[in-house]
Amino acid sequence: MNRKMLFKLVNDVVMTVLMLIAMAYYITGNTIHEFVGVVVLILFIVHNFLNGRWYKLILKGTHNLRRILQIAINLLFLVTMAMMMISAVLISSDLFPYPIKNDMTLRQLHVQTAYWGFIIMAVHVGFSWGMIINSVRRITGITGTSRIRTIGLRILAVLIVAYGVHASFEREMGSKLMIYNPFGSWSNDNSIITFLIDYLSIMGIYVCGTHYALKFIQKQETQNRQSKIALK
Repeated sequence: MNRKMLFKLVNDVVMTVLMLIAMAYYITGNTIHEFVGVVVLILFIVHNFLNGRWYKLILKGTHNLRRILQIAINLLFLVTMAMMMISAVLISSDLFPYPIKNDMTLRQLHVQTAYWGFIIMAVHVGFSWGMIINSVRRITGITGTSRIRTIGLRILAVLIVAYGVHASFEREMGSKLMIYNPFGSWSNDNSIITFLIDYLSIMGIYVCGTHYALKFIQKQETQNRQSKIALK
């Protein structure tokens, strides 16, 4: 793996973890929340700079279903992150001067774009999961295939998704995506580790779901192409 690819991978992993920490507002407190948010913004800008070629090619080439969905998700993620960051600066009470305090509309926009951004980010990762796995293989020197390893990883994926579904109900993700609660619901949290495990597992639902949905779409497109060739 070249240095640029390794740097991109590290940047994305750190950005993902810090975004989750930023969501643990009632554990970290406001000052750490705002500081981590600034770092996430910087890493997100770096992420887009390193992937700038993608924007140049967005209208070029063949636009199959997979690519259309990927473009839609990436642009939606960009817009959601921009709205979250702009609202964050406007309601900041520690790091930025002249905040717009006690504006419930901006607070609602910030909180709900954060939750939707979290879900969209997980889908975004799912689109790149195959590439991420290949990068990890190159880093670790794993070149061959192993049936035992494949089965073990699939069992692990099922367990992560199962726990993620449980955590989704425990964390009331459905209501957080639809209804803004200005008083929060994390007062019983006392461990950032537990918080990260829960939310990484919830991410796992959307990463795995997207990854295997894309595999299904690719399989269907391949079968359709083969059918068209056979009819000629």
